[in-house]
Amino acid sequence: MINGERKIKKPLRWGMIGGGRTGQVGYKHRTGALRDNTYNLVAGAFDIDPERGKDFGVNLGVDSDRCYDDYQTLINEETKREDGVEVVSIATPNGTHYSITMAALQAGLHVICEKPLVFTSEEANEIKELAEKKNLIVGVTYGYSGNTMILQMRAMVEQNKIGKINLVELQYTHGYGGSEKADKDNAAQKWRVDPKIAGPSFVIGDLSTHTYYMSQLIMPNMKIKKLLCDRQSFVGSRYPLEDNAYILMHYENGAVGRMWTSVVDAGQMDGQRIRIVGANGSLEWWDSVPNELLYQPQGAPTQTLVRGTEYLDDLAKEYERLGTLHQEGLSEAWGNIYLSIALAIDAKNRGDESTLEQIIYPGIEAGVDGVRWIENCVNSADNGSQWIEYK
Repeated sequence: MINGERKIKKPLRWGMIGGGRTGQVGYKHRTGALRDNTYNLVAGAFDIDPERGKDFGVNLGVDSDRCYDDYQTLINEETKREDGVEVVSIATPNGTHYSITMAALQAGLHVICEKPLVFTSEEANEIKELAEKKNLIVGVTYGYSGNTMILQMRAMVEQNKIGKINLVELQYTHGYGGSEKADKDNAAQKWRVDPKIAGPSFVIGDLSTHTYYMSQLIMPNMKIKKLLCDRQSFVGSRYPLEDNAYILMHYENGAVGRMWTSVVDAGQMDGQRIRIVGANGSLEWWDSVPNELLYQPQGAPTQTLVRGTEYLDDLAKEYERLGTLHQEGLSEAWGNIYLSIALAIDAKNRGDESTLEQIIYPGIEAGVDGVRWIENCVNSADNGSQWIEYK
């Protein structure tokens, strides 16, 4: 259980790139990083507007002389300091991730980057190669995966509680992108529908990558063999990017799956669900009720497993924070992600590869795999929604 005691010897000196006053995800990063004595926010290039970024950083408690105009200056100046940053988080639009990540790694800094990591597998593999060469960690903020009941699902799959997996049902939808007005009135949404900034997809990259990563976290031995993607732009101005997509999957073990991802699911507030169906039972999790996991063994009563209880696997209890009687949510999930990445960075810094191998966190492999997922979906959709071999 996590109770606030330090898990590493001293907090990591941490800087933020992006995530300023008008950003949509910056506060999520800070609520995740600043709760477990593992990070100390000492620098930032928070905004494309330098004055607004400096004002924001000072209001966060960062020294004004360490609130920089841009990421290049941050990296150049901080690497000159004995007390300079050790790790940076990148909370900027997708199209900037590659250049910022490469620059940070070249300067010897660990990186925590928003998803999707980059536009192409080629770029993702370049980052992986550089990180390995520099002996550095690259984490990817799949924040929902920090929910502890996801790890309980993983444990139950490993223990064969539901038998051989046959069906995988994945969904991440909401209804807040049902009109052009959503794009025009929200600066954080506007860039997401611009291919030059967002990349080759909208909801596949922005939403489904979360759910896809969690499915792989739950079922690490389940690999996709073939895939078919059909994507639509119901708000026509978003074309060629999609605001809705259906994806069918065939797995190497013979299982089949499907993903529905959408921002035009009108009336839906929080539609991220994962259902894994085996030969002997099923597991289902919904992020609107993140503290509960539905376990349905065939021929026996349905069980609702509750976060924090003693009967859960040790894997789920390791990141327990508040105890059974109190509800946890996305803030705690982000805390778990940032904590696990900090533990990975600490192990890497100490050269403790055996410990590093035991830490479950969304690292560079998850980032590369997320880019592959997007590429395969887009490739299928743009070639007549055909079945393609997963590459």
